[in-house]
This record gives sequence, C-alpha cells and structure tokens, in this order.
Amino acid sequence: MPHLFSPLKIKNIEFKNRIVVSPMCEYSSQDGFANNWHLVHLGSRAVGGAALVITEATAVSAEGRITPDDLGIYKDEHIVKLKEITDFIYEHGAVAGVQLAHAGRKASHTSPWKGGIQIPSNLPDGWKTVAPSAIPFTENEEAPIELDKAGIEKVKADFKAATLRSITAGFKVIELHGAHGYLLHQFLSPLSNQRTDEYGGSFENRIRLLLEVVETVQEVWPADYPLFVRLSATDWAEGGWTVQDSVALAKILKEKNVDLVDCSSGGNVAKAKIPLKPGYQVEFSEAVRTTGILTGAVGLITEPKQANDLIQNGQADMVIMARELLRDPNFPLRAAYELGQEVKWPVQYERAKWH
Repeated sequence: MPHLFSPLKIKNIEFKNRIVVSPMCEYSSQDGFANNWHLVHLGSRAVGGAALVITEATAVSAEGRITPDDLGIYKDEHIVKLKEITDFIYEHGAVAGVQLAHAGRKASHTSPWKGGIQIPSNLPDGWKTVAPSAIPFTENEEAPIELDKAGIEKVKADFKAATLRSITAGFKVIELHGAHGYLLHQFLSPLSNQRTDEYGGSFENRIRLLLEVVETVQEVWPADYPLFVRLSATDWAEGGWTVQDSVALAKILKEKNVDLVDCSSGGNVAKAKIPLKPGYQVEFSEAVRTTGILTGAVGLITEPKQANDLIQNGQADMVIMARELLRDPNFPLRAAYELGQEVKWPVQYERAKWH
C-alpha cells in the first residue's frame, strides 16, 4: 500500500488516508453564513476521496473576519447549514474539520477579486480592527486598536463559543489558525507584537495567548477529538518568528495535548521574499516533527509521488493540499490510481474510472 493511502488514527478518529483538504477562503458568505457554494465546494472534495475536509478560515467573531464575505461561526444561526455540510462529508467517507480563525489587523478588507484592500472603519462595510499592538500591516492602512485585557478575554471567549458551535455543527477536528499573519500569529511574532505586558516581549509571553486559546478550547472540545494548530513556521523576515521558535512552541503544544501542527509560513510581513518552489515548506514540517508531534506538510505539493514520498520519508504525517485540490477535486482518486492503490470510485462515477 502506498504510504499516502495508509490510514491514520488520531485519538478516536480514523482517517482513511493522509490527504487533507486545506482551508481555502472562498469569500462567498453573507454575514458569515455558509451556503450551497460551500456545500458543493467542500462536499465534492469528500466525494473525490480526501480523508479530512477542513473549512476555510471560519471567523469566531464578526470583527475577526478577513472580509465581509468570510465564513463565520459566531452566531448560533450559522450552525444549520454547516451541519448539512458536515453530514454530507461523513456520508462520503471523509472527516469534517473546521479552522477557527480571527484575522486581527488583517480584518476589514475586500475580497481578492474586489481589490483585497482595507475597508476604512468609517465605511458601512468596514470596522475597526484589533491586534496585539497598534501597528498596521502596511504603512498606508489604518492602525488597529491594541487589545486591552478585556479585549483579550473576549477573543478567548469567542474561540470557546465557536468551539461549542463546532461540536453542534458536527465537526470532529478543530484547527486553530495561528498562521499567515492573523491574530494569533500577530501575537507570536515580535514584528507585530511590541507589548510590554505579560503578552509581549519574551517568547514565553508572546506564545501566551495561543496557549490560553488552546486551553480554553480544550475545556469544551471532546478529549477524543483531534485538535490541530496551524503555524507559520517563519516570517521570512529578519527579527521575526523563526523555525527554531516553531520547534520550541511545538514541544509545548505537544505537552498541551495538541495533536498536529499544520506547518505553513509567512503572511505577517507584507513584503517578505518567499522562495517559492515545489514542496518549499516541507522542511518546516520535517523540523517540527522532530519534537514528536504529528505534522502536516503544505506548499506546492501537486504530484502523487511527491506527496507519497514525503509521508514515506517521515517528513510529515499528513499532506494538506490547496491549489491542486481546487484544480482537481478528484486528486486522491487519481493519486491512488497512479500509485497502484485500489481506487474506490463513487458508484455514480464508476463509468468514468481509469482502466
């Protein structure tokens, strides 16, 4: 059996293979509500053979959305459609996961195809953003409000409430978004966190909010369900968050019973130079995995052999894919065929299978 198609059990949840649908923002919601676009987008990847299907960054509060078009889980009313989606995912042999997120200073922007620019807080669709420090993401943007203690407590409470809604909506994996320059990452990096209280300065202080969010979520999240954390392993910028920081944090996350680190990079520095190439972030997954925690590899992984090799070589435990699964929702079925694994097509598609 190809390593990519070996099952993996994390706590009480078994994944039929190592292929994960990465969270991919769809910018197709109104007031946070999922709709039929999300049902078809996520559902088709379950039909296509992925083991775990994770929603796009799902905001824990209205002000935590990247754009007004983001998916949310900050209202009880959001649950109904999400439950329809998770039910469909399970019907087709995959596990449903949700990425809980707060955009921090990168909130209140337009969607990419609308320009991806900040919406001023005085416009109807805009709002004041929050961050660890009053430092804008780019020089021409409105500065965020520095979170006070009450604001930090609200963030933690929002993650907890979102976790409870996630349970009701049928999710069996939560991924906390601590990457790509969003709020939890903003606290981690000294480039965006210049606080002088217990949430800033030292490494131990900068990781404090993430650890508190983990603990808050664990108060209500079932102990037998997996909990993932997504990290940007490096800021790709001098004086920023580093791979060594990520390894040190991963050791602590493992002690805190986090199951897997989804190893990405960048997003917190607007002009960072990132050396893009196939598999360019796999080295981060490999480094973090030395701590003994499970890891997911991401970053221009597009070929079945490439994905299989990194599992076989012990560089990661799961392959978390985005763009290639946008291009080909049936990538897992194609990969199985190319790697010599028996392919179990949905009966509705049997006539189209490879021979």
